[in-house]
Amino acid sequence: MPKILTIEDDELVVKDVVRALTASGFTVDIARTGRDGMAKAMSGEYDVITVDRMLPDLDGLKIVSTMRGVGMETPVLVMSALSNVDQRIQGLRAGGDDYLIKPFSSDEMSARVEVLLRRRPRSTKEETTLRVGPLEVDLVRRRVVYREHELSLQPTEFRLLEFMMRHAGQVLTRTMIFEAVWGCRFDPGTNLIDVHVGRLRRKIDAFNERPLIRTIRGSGYLLG
Repeated sequence: MPKILTIEDDELVVKDVVRALTASGFTVDIARTGRDGMAKAMSGEYDVITVDRMLPDLDGLKIVSTMRGVGMETPVLVMSALSNVDQRIQGLRAGGDDYLIKPFSSDEMSARVEVLLRRRPRSTKEETTLRVGPLEVDLVRRRVVYREHELSLQPTEFRLLEFMMRHAGQVLTRTMIFEAVWGCRFDPGTNLIDVHVGRLRRKIDAFNERPLIRTIRGSGYLLG
């Protein structure tokens, strides 16, 4: 399932973007500040990034130019109310692949993201396979193998495992997991994360004496 990062501080726009992209079958991660967006964009985890120019702490084009400066080729859709010709040219010359003027139709935004997905560079085999010890995830075939046993995961369990494997050895808070896997702000009253982590543990640890996913009391979860 393609992963989209949307860097946007306007809550109404965020809701429209998440609703439209989720309806199109994408997983959506949100960054509401430029600094958070920069950190997430530089992780290289996303298939397409949408970015607003007028963020509270920096021009979104700084994120785009920084990505291009280090050789990242992730397609970027710039979305901004800055609409004159010179501003659109700036967005494209900074490294944006497309420029969408606000206000926009959510259907058009989704269509442009789909076009950018078709244009994205082909990944190498190494980039489409995640490994942590004897656990292997094939992101293209959506196949999970642990100690020669193929595991059957639900879509949300797969996204959760992928996120945790990309951050193996790092303590992941419930907020980080919820925003990355479910694509929206964490609700402290929900037990969705605990339920899905529990299901994932039962499937993986059936073939392992030592738990692969550990609970870090008061902090979150750690894989590895």
